Amino acid sequence: MELYELTAHQLSERLGTGEVSSREIVTSCYDRIEAVEGKVQAFVSQTRQLAEQQAAEIDQKRAAGEELGALAGVPIAVKDLLCTKGLPTTCCSQILENFHPPYDATVIERCRQAGMPIVGKTNMDEFAMGSSTENSAFQVTRNPWDLETIPGGSSGGSAAAVAACEAPLALGSDTGGSIRQPAALCGIVGMKPTYGRVSRYGLIAYASSLDQIGPFARDVTDCAMLLNTIAGPDDRDATCADVPVPDYVACLQQGVEGLKVGIIQELVHGEGIHPGVKGRVLEAVDTLQELGCECEETSLPNIDYSMPVYYIIAPAECSSNLARYDGVRYGHRTTKPVSDIYDLFAKTRAEGFGEEVRLRIMLGTYALSAGYYDAYYLKALKVRTLIKSDFDAAWEKYDVLLCPTSPTVAWKFGEFDQLALKLADICTIPVNIAGVAGLSIPCGFDDGMPVGLQLIGKPFSEDILLRAAYAYEQATEWHKQRPEL
Repeated sequence: MELYELTAHQLSERLGTGEVSSREIVTSCYDRIEAVEGKVQAFVSQTRQLAEQQAAEIDQKRAAGEELGALAGVPIAVKDLLCTKGLPTTCCSQILENFHPPYDATVIERCRQAGMPIVGKTNMDEFAMGSSTENSAFQVTRNPWDLETIPGGSSGGSAAAVAACEAPLALGSDTGGSIRQPAALCGIVGMKPTYGRVSRYGLIAYASSLDQIGPFARDVTDCAMLLNTIAGPDDRDATCADVPVPDYVACLQQGVEGLKVGIIQELVHGEGIHPGVKGRVLEAVDTLQELGCECEETSLPNIDYSMPVYYIIAPAECSSNLARYDGVRYGHRTTKPVSDIYDLFAKTRAEGFGEEVRLRIMLGTYALSAGYYDAYYLKALKVRTLIKSDFDAAWEKYDVLLCPTSPTVAWKFGEFDQLALKLADICTIPVNIAGVAGLSIPCGFDDGMPVGLQLIGKPFSEDILLRAAYAYEQATEWHKQRPEL
C-alpha cells in the first residue's frame, strides 16, 4: 500500500515508530497529485516547496527527540478562503486573484504549530456560494467516483482531494452544508462543528452568523484528530466560545449503548429525498439499533422554513461582507476609464464577481433595503428563532438527530437548474440556521455513488457525534471504499 493511501492516524503511527519520514509522505502525496490532479482538478494552487520545507523541519525535530503532536508530519490541504500568509488566497474569485494575505488564519496557525505540511489550496465555489464547485472562477473540480459528476460544494476541492488520496486531511468551511454535502457526495467524513467551537479569524466571510470551519477526513478517527488540532477559544474572534475542548480521539471508544437517536421525519420521508438515499439511511438506522442506540422518528415542525430563511439571511450578510471589495483598498481594480468613484466600484465588481455572487449580493441588498427590511430580513430572523427552538426541544429527548446529508447522490455537470442546486442543501441548512454540530459519514452507495448519513448534535456535543459515527463506522465497511481513478 502506498503512503498516500494511508489514513492520517496510520501515517502518525508510522512516523512515531520512525518507519517513514514526513518528507517521504509529502513526496508520496505529490506523486499522487501528479498522477490524478489532471482528472480531478481539486487544487487551485500547489505549495510543494513549502510542504517539503515544513516536512524537513518536522523530521529534524523528531530526530532531535523533540515532543511533537499527533499530526506532526501529516500533510493537509486547505480551502482557498482561509488566509495563508504569503500564499495565494483567492476565494476562487477574480476579484482576489492576486491576493496574498499578510497573516495566517487561526486554524492555519494551529496546523502549522502542530507540524502539518500544507500541500496546497483547494478549489471552491466563488466566495463559498454554491453546492457543486461549478461556480469557481478558475476551474471545475470533478468527483473522483465519477469524473462526469460534481463533487459537491462549496468545499468540493477539499472533499475531492481527500477522496482521491491527494491529501489525507483537508480544511473546509460550512455555511449551509459546504463541508457535509461534498463529504457525502465524495464518500468521506466531514464535520461542521458547533458555531463558535472553531475560530473564524482569517476566514474570508460569506455569511458571518452561519460560517464555520471544519475538517475533512477518510475516517472518524482522523476527523477527531484534526478537530483536536483546530478547536478552542481565540481572543481574535469574538464569536469563538470559551468552552473546554475534550480529547475527541479519547471519546471514540465509549460506545453508544443507550444513546437516544431521533430520526427527522421531514428530512427522511419528505419530498425530494431520493429512494436510494432514503434506503441507505434507514439501513444505517438498523445498524445503530443493533449497536444499542434507541432510535425513533421525530418531527421538527418549522424545519421546512429553513431554506427560505437561509436565502434571506445568507445573502443579506454576504451583501454586507462583500461590500469591502470595491477596487480601492485591495484586490482587483478595473483598468477601464471611469467617470467617478461609483463608476470605479461598479466596473470593478462587474469584472471581479461571478454571476452567482452578484445575484446573492443583489438579493441581500434588496432584503436589507428601506421598506423591505421588516418584511424579509427581520421576519427571517424570527423564523430562525423558531427553527432553533425546534432543535432545543429535540435535545430534551434525544442525544443525536439523524437524516440524510444530501437528498441525492452526486449529479452530472449541468444536470440541475439553479433551483435544484439550491435545494441540494435542504438537509444541511437547518444545522447552520440553529448553530449546532453536524457530521456526515459514508453509509452506502446508490447507483454506484456514495451516500452520506448526517448525524446532528446539540451545541458543543462534537464528542457524542464522533462517538456515534465511530461506532457505526466500525460496524460497517463503507469508509474503506476508495474510487478507482
